Amino acid sequence: MLIQNLIKQEWKKSYRAQGFYRNLAVGILLGLFALYMAVVLLFLGFSLNEILEKADNKLTPMELFDGAMLYLMLGGLALRFFMQQLNTLNLSPYQVLPIKRSSLINFLILKPLSSPANYLLLLVVVPFAVKSVVGYYSALVALRFVLSFVLLVWFNSLTAAFLKRQFGSGVLSFVVILAIIGGIVALEYFKLFSLFGLSRALYGFIVLKWYGLVLSALLAGAAYLLNRWFFAQNYYAERFNRKIEGNKTTTADLSFLNRFGIIGELISMELKLILRHKRTKSILYMSSFFMLYGLMFYTRKDFADINSFLFFIAMFMTGLLMLMFGQWLISWDSSHFDSLMTKNIPIRTYLNANYYLMIAFNVLCFVVTTPYFFFGMRIVYMHLAAFIFNIGVNIYVLMYLATYNNRRIDLSKSSAMNYQGTTYKSFLIVLPIMFIPMGIVGVINFCIAGGSAVDTYRIGIVGDIASQAPDNCLCKSV
Repeated sequence: MLIQNLIKQEWKKSYRAQGFYRNLAVGILLGLFALYMAVVLLFLGFSLNEILEKADNKLTPMELFDGAMLYLMLGGLALRFFMQQLNTLNLSPYQVLPIKRSSLINFLILKPLSSPANYLLLLVVVPFAVKSVVGYYSALVALRFVLSFVLLVWFNSLTAAFLKRQFGSGVLSFVVILAIIGGIVALEYFKLFSLFGLSRALYGFIVLKWYGLVLSALLAGAAYLLNRWFFAQNYYAERFNRKIEGNKTTTADLSFLNRFGIIGELISMELKLILRHKRTKSILYMSSFFMLYGLMFYTRKDFADINSFLFFIAMFMTGLLMLMFGQWLISWDSSHFDSLMTKNIPIRTYLNANYYLMIAFNVLCFVVTTPYFFFGMRIVYMHLAAFIFNIGVNIYVLMYLATYNNRRIDLSKSSAMNYQGTTYKSFLIVLPIMFIPMGIVGVINFCIAGGSAVDTYRIGIVGDIASQAPDNCLCKSV
């Protein structure tokens, strides 16, 4: 009953919040997108059996799924570590009530397990179990297959929460996780070690043996106890929500920017703002993952001849930080804008500082994506053209359109699943910046390709006429 009341209070707090109805349009758009993704996953679940049967003739579809399970868990753990929001609770109102602190801790630990996002993959797993696992094995194995998957999702969620509470989600944690992922990818690429066989044996044991389900439950229970142990070490009220003690922050020394006058000082403050707040840091981290976007397309022959799409990818990667931060160019300073207005800083100087910061972001993205140049000179030209277009056109369009986004952003709020300040304007800003250049390149490419095709057709017609004409015909000499 107590947990039920706490959940009800959290729900009331969410829809009674001041910005709930203001952001209702964004919520509807996200709901429609979630519905679309659910339909796609459900379709994938019913088609997965046929896909896996064609992928390998030696292994059954469930064995292939078992082999991919460790990859799914590690990827999900990394994603949750950076994206999953840690639950907090205002302890003061509950201290005067006869409520055990252990009940509040249980609520904080177990609340993430009620999120629907945890169970989206069940739209794939359940149809796959009904269609494939039952056909190859039995209904009991299919039931264990689904239940063990749910228990491992709980284990993943609780483990990510414990790691985030214990070690935080700072730059060092990000580098460590990136190094681990890079090590696994390198081992797989050079064929030194593969997790596939280990995953197939381990998850196959969990599914096929009745006591394997007990092992999954023990793993989830161990993750729960780790979280309990963490809170046992932080039982005092002032440390209950794992707040940072003191006002110490760790930010790189940016004093060298002060030599550039007021513009340099404003850029320094913007960079400190980015590095000190969770929401801006999460965007910075996610941008580094999106830098790998080119590997999905530059390595495929299907997109080798689609210049418009390749230019879209090049423009996205060389201007990623500019796009991610530029949408809320002024909104980032919402909490400090009143103070800025009291300073003797002209608006032109403020905009110039943001302009140079956006250029620096473009240069950084261009330098980071230079390894893609190994895919050929065509990619070099694409990235150079995209970089010039970003700093010559897109940056001005983005700064102009960002002035219409007047939503306030509180940077002290959570970083994950936080859509504060996001409106339909945030989606509309991206359309002219990304898709209009793609259309221009497509039209130019069509005109050039069309002209060369016409010339080839004319040469072919002349050749056919010349081959069929008499020897003394004038067209033979053409």
